[in-house]
Amino acid sequence: MTSRTRQLRVAVIGAGMAGILAAIRLRQWGITDVAVYEKADRIGGTWRENTYPGVACDVPSHLYCYSFEPNPEWSHLFSPGAEINDYFQQVADGYGVTPLIRLGDEVTSACYDDGRWRLETAGGYHDVCDVIIAATGVLHHPNVPHFGGEDSFTGALFHSARWDHDVELDGRRIGVIGTGSTAVQITGALVERAERYSLFQRTAQWVLQTDNRPYTDDEKVRFRQDEALLHKAHDDLSKLFADNFSNAVVDADSPQMKLIEQLCEANLTENVADPDLRELLRPDYRAACKRLVISPDFYAAVQRPNVEVVTAGIEHLEPGGVRTADGMLHELDVVVLATGFQVDRFMRPMDLVGRGGVRLDDVWAERPTAYLSVSIPDFPNLFMLNGPNGPVGNFSLIEVAELQMDYIGQLIERLRAGEVTEISACPEATAEFDAQRVEAAKNTVWTTGCRSWYLDDRGIPATWPWTFDRFREVMAEPELDHYEAI
Repeated sequence: MTSRTRQLRVAVIGAGMAGILAAIRLRQWGITDVAVYEKADRIGGTWRENTYPGVACDVPSHLYCYSFEPNPEWSHLFSPGAEINDYFQQVADGYGVTPLIRLGDEVTSACYDDGRWRLETAGGYHDVCDVIIAATGVLHHPNVPHFGGEDSFTGALFHSARWDHDVELDGRRIGVIGTGSTAVQITGALVERAERYSLFQRTAQWVLQTDNRPYTDDEKVRFRQDEALLHKAHDDLSKLFADNFSNAVVDADSPQMKLIEQLCEANLTENVADPDLRELLRPDYRAACKRLVISPDFYAAVQRPNVEVVTAGIEHLEPGGVRTADGMLHELDVVVLATGFQVDRFMRPMDLVGRGGVRLDDVWAERPTAYLSVSIPDFPNLFMLNGPNGPVGNFSLIEVAELQMDYIGQLIERLRAGEVTEISACPEATAEFDAQRVEAAKNTVWTTGCRSWYLDDRGIPATWPWTFDRFREVMAEPELDHYEAI
């Protein structure tokens, strides 16, 4: 991008992976009047929020990093959360983003007025900007179920994303509610430390076994000495995901999908010896219908003698533990809610008011929607990274965000060049995109008979239903006739 006539002030909301990326790209494009707002006291997004034992990324390390900042120091094929958080801090420092971040001051409202956005924070700070980039993430509002009796429980009770590190775990009776990726990682990390470990399973999960091997010192030396090797590792992994996993999940009858199912079935049948336990752990839906769980050791962990898999429904909590529908009291010292997140929140509870007083809460009253996940009609000059209906799940959201940011940059350049003063997706293009998305979703594995956080209130996948290659193509260049510009 080259210098143009209009100087823009851009507010980036969120200092996680996508917010750091946005600030870097804006500065590289010569847009220097940038402010980054972060509600927490540290950067890092989901890797700041999630510090539970065993937390790791289920996307390979050399794909889950910025393409322009490969990291030769990753310790494992799938890196632990603290290491990823440190990586983002190092990138933010190295690219001069850290001084731009206003920490601990959540944006509570933003109103579009006379061609500019007026922001207010919880601390009473006011800002006026030309463009907002919402990099607020997806997995940051914990989903906390209420079983009843929580206040009576005499042990420690907390959500996995609000881990209480002051609670002693060794030799304790630990209960984990949930069996998604988080619960599986916690299980692998804690079963050896617990006196008794109870895993409360509402729905069994398909598990793909993947060895999380450490990188050797020799491999790290080669990565340090040859940056081309790092870029090749990133690009090879990207192609592997696109050609195999991406093509599999969007075509339920694809050969790639059948292979994933065979691998998951083999993992279960070959690695769970007890037939009764094996059937408890066998899902009644197809692999990858829910987010596919990646683990090197889950089945080994749940077969330890101190572990019980509880499938009876939870009635309530009481002073001594969890009472299930079969009348049994599971006596516990620690209860962890590995119950996921409210994935439809995005920018909310921020009060966003667009053109003509249109409120985002009203526009999204039924469900979140956006054109290509980046723009909302009547909200000019506001763009989202990893917004509604984009690729989520077992993908690298860094790769997704990079493609989106380059797409958004082309729209911002029209503003900076003075060609337009405001730009947002037109309602017709948004409605057409949503109709096509809903129709295409019928062919995906996500609609084959399970309930997952991918599905909206209608049971329709709220995610990108086409191949990742198509996502690349669409993100290459905006179709300007799908936008309203003034």
